[in-house]
Amino acid sequence: MSAAPVLDFSALERFNLHDYYLSRNLEEGRGDKVCLIVGEETLTYAELEERVARCAAALRSLGVKPGERVLIVLPDGFEFAEVWFAVLRVGAVFAMVNPLLHAEQFEHYLSYSGARVAFGHADLMEGLAAAARSSASCEALVIIGGCEEDELLRDYESLLSAEDPSSERAACEPTGPNDVCGWLFTSGSTGHPKACVHTHAHFAFSTEHYAVNTIGYAETDLCLSVPKLFFGYATGTNLMFPFRVGAAAVLFPGRPTADVLFEMITKHKPTFLTGVPTMFQKMLSHERFSEMDFSSVRLSLSAGEALPASLYAEWTEKTEMEILDGIGSAEMFHIYISNRPGDVKLGSLGKIVEGYETEIVGPDGAPVALGESGRLRVRGGSTAHGYFGDEEKTAETFDGEWCTTADTFRCDAEGYYYYEGRVDDLLKVAGRWVSPLEIEDALLTHPGVAESCVVGREGADGLMTAVAHVAPSDGVGSDELAAALTAHLKERLAPHKYPRSYEWHVELPRNDRGKIARKLLS
Repeated sequence: MSAAPVLDFSALERFNLHDYYLSRNLEEGRGDKVCLIVGEETLTYAELEERVARCAAALRSLGVKPGERVLIVLPDGFEFAEVWFAVLRVGAVFAMVNPLLHAEQFEHYLSYSGARVAFGHADLMEGLAAAARSSASCEALVIIGGCEEDELLRDYESLLSAEDPSSERAACEPTGPNDVCGWLFTSGSTGHPKACVHTHAHFAFSTEHYAVNTIGYAETDLCLSVPKLFFGYATGTNLMFPFRVGAAAVLFPGRPTADVLFEMITKHKPTFLTGVPTMFQKMLSHERFSEMDFSSVRLSLSAGEALPASLYAEWTEKTEMEILDGIGSAEMFHIYISNRPGDVKLGSLGKIVEGYETEIVGPDGAPVALGESGRLRVRGGSTAHGYFGDEEKTAETFDGEWCTTADTFRCDAEGYYYYEGRVDDLLKVAGRWVSPLEIEDALLTHPGVAESCVVGREGADGLMTAVAHVAPSDGVGSDELAAALTAHLKERLAPHKYPRSYEWHVELPRNDRGKIARKLLS
């Protein structure tokens, strides 16, 4: 696939993502084309634009000003897209969080963001409403799905119906490309998640370089995502990227399970499937898998956590469909190293996305020799300005467009990158560094293992050993299985690498982005 010319967004005087993703589709004649599907209902680009204009006017009627944060606490659905685009349209800043959090977590996000307006859903509003009532900043909590209005709660549909989509109050704010428009939260491996501050140009840069020129989204695509829209990975793959090319997306509000995914694939026949390794594994092991028709899916994406080589091999053998594994971060908005269609190297994350640069550095900050492991530094036009409210961490992580990650990589002579884990997850066993991912990948080649997570534990003698947390395929752990796994690993790993103990789980704990919560197992 030849790369298309990429516009220098940062050089434009005026630029707003609302126009870039949404209005351009009307200008290019796609007003009557379906852009979103939820259940049996659809929205065309023109219908969505009209709803977004009303929502933008409602935001201004609530007093939202350019540059202010608006907290979005919504399940996937039409309203999420309407609110998200409306926030952009008025020049405000979206801050998206998981709607299934607890009241005290909502209190933190309201306080941290300083949002005067937040959006929630009637089915999930109890904790959010309590947090909003105790918030020093929140003046309006807009509820999708109906509510009894009071001095705080406002009904979403009533607000929209009161507005004129052609009014001056509904107009698109003339923002510039370097104006802040979005917060993306880190996964919160330590403490509360931090907000990475991004501009209009950042999101457009990644869209052009990754979505258009690396992966090849097309107008004919229909996208389906396992991760939810509050997670930047899915906001990109299931909203921004399809809208950039005039494609469509399927949204569903409930929990993603293998059964739900099978129903969605059977009913809608998507061409793009955004997944995570855990869900690919669950689909493979499901009793319905052999009956499934995946022929509509031309590309599958994976990110969020490492994709084991054994899982990729089994998936491609049984579906004849590639999974394009990649790595991105909230700090860079989206994926900056990725496998390509027709160019997947087993066990690697692929090559650097054009438009980005990387360095692999040692403890002294100097680049390591080719093939050696080190900490990854990356830069490009989507690097966040920093972490909101944390100057010390910002100084540690960001240097202009350079972002120093916590990820350990090596790169081979052909330019393929291999992920070896996070710096703080590496284990020093018997005086040598060990990557938990290497052990986990080896464990997953045993049929008795559904998922695994390896962590370090210091013994009474002060020495570090590897402990394997395992979810057995049949749900039952035993001394016999432990012995079988150890024998299995001894054939594949050096003696100092295999775990000295096992702990059994029905399933491993995960954070709100679906990643294994390693810190809870340490």
